[in-house]
Amino acid sequence: MRNGVKAVVIGGVCVTLLSGAGYGVYNLASALNGDGGAAAVRTGPPSGSEVQEAAGAFLAAWEKGDALTAASYTNYPEAAQQLLTAYGDDAHIGEVRITPGRATGDTVPFTVKATVSYGGRSHPLSYRSTLTVVRGETSHRALVDWRPSVVHPRLGKGDTLATGESAAPEIEAVDRDGKALTRRKYPSLGPILDELRRRYGDRTGGRPGVEMVIRHQAAADGGQAADTTLLTLAKGRPGKLPTTLSASAQAAAETAVLKYPESSVVAVKPSTGEILAVANNRRDGFDAALLGERAPGSTMKIVSAATLIDIGKARANGPAPCPPDAMSEGQTFHNLKGLQPDGNATLADSFARSCNTAFIKFADEVKVDSLTREAEDRFGLGRNNWRIGVPSFDGRVPAAGGPDTAAALIGQGQVQMSPLNMASVTATATTGAFHQPVIVPLKLDGREPARARGLPSGTVRQLRAMMNRTARSGTAAGVMAGLGGDVGAKTGSAEVDGEARSDSWFAGYRDDVAAAAMVQDGGHGIDAAGPIVASVLRNAG
Repeated sequence: MRNGVKAVVIGGVCVTLLSGAGYGVYNLASALNGDGGAAAVRTGPPSGSEVQEAAGAFLAAWEKGDALTAASYTNYPEAAQQLLTAYGDDAHIGEVRITPGRATGDTVPFTVKATVSYGGRSHPLSYRSTLTVVRGETSHRALVDWRPSVVHPRLGKGDTLATGESAAPEIEAVDRDGKALTRRKYPSLGPILDELRRRYGDRTGGRPGVEMVIRHQAAADGGQAADTTLLTLAKGRPGKLPTTLSASAQAAAETAVLKYPESSVVAVKPSTGEILAVANNRRDGFDAALLGERAPGSTMKIVSAATLIDIGKARANGPAPCPPDAMSEGQTFHNLKGLQPDGNATLADSFARSCNTAFIKFADEVKVDSLTREAEDRFGLGRNNWRIGVPSFDGRVPAAGGPDTAAALIGQGQVQMSPLNMASVTATATTGAFHQPVIVPLKLDGREPARARGLPSGTVRQLRAMMNRTARSGTAAGVMAGLGGDVGAKTGSAEVDGEARSDSWFAGYRDDVAAAAMVQDGGHGIDAAGPIVASVLRNAG
């Protein structure tokens, strides 16, 4: 037998040990002493020496370009090998030098310096990342806990790296007044600019460059997200792409969301449906402003009030008492803490004070699909047919029975919205016409927008009056104070299963600007989402 190799039979299994492997998987003392006892297996978190050895072996193999060996030091070797192979073959990254830092517990930071070479062009690459060492569930070895972000911190599940001629020419996106929109100045627009380039780059007369990109995994519906550019080896010639965005509104939105973690806001122009601003401040980088799917809470009462008015069950100055609680289909609903009941309240009173029970009391008077039909036919929601120029969620108001019929009236149950949806709802309520939101002019590619009937003029008058009252003397008065012009608003908070605090929602308008914001775990509407919307309305001009 070769020096450094031992073969031991334990419980009928032949175990081969390579001396110097350094992982100490099995404690063979009892077996070697001949007492016949089973080998003890290492359990618990890896020791400091194990962390150092596992990380060092992985990084050394990766540095040499040996994807197979590097992957063997991870707990998901097949996925690791695939990405590590693409690192050299598809992304054309070579001359790799990896410098590990000091471990903190089971986590090891490291710095990568390398060179990307393609088509006779080369560019240095440098970044930092981290890895974590865990105990293998079956092998009990100390292994690198595999995830794509180990290879590059911006990689997510299913992502890979590639270098070559860009799939689409670069674009120079400009706002409605011709001002340049860059991701450096407006960080929230990064994913949107990537998607606009993917969709419209070949329509703007630009020339492709050579880039290293993140190629994202296709979505479940077959859709493909735009590549994310990490490095440009050779610049192309950008083509100019007009958008409906407003640089001033976008700047206001970017500043507003920075004050509240996990926040998103959208502003639109009610008279046309043009999107003026989209901003997010989220740790996960998700574009919740356009794609979020969350219960909108009491901002949904704009649609609910319109439904009750349109089907003849209520009017703004008609009765809508606000009891302390209300029951529907065996479920009891309550108001926000501190809201005083009012047995003589009108619909306008209950709307301005955001009384849940007043709306719940109407649940027995509406059909299961009344709210659904209003949302689809008049507000253009829930049909999955918006073509705004980039991917969007178009709202969901299912015709759910039981207590969900009541819950939907106050924006809970199965109702799901994004800030874009609620900004559009606000716009429709103020003008009476549904204009499908757009971020790229329709004439650019001749796409047909979604259509809906809109609202009767009498309904619009009542909604505007109720929203104006809410902004001037109701629950939104505090955050809307000081805003001149024609204003209106609706506050909202939405309870989410498993979360300690509610989501904060707020929708409002000022003259020809409508905006809606959502802050996950933000509390009441006036706590977080309200100040964001008010700031955008104040500075969007």
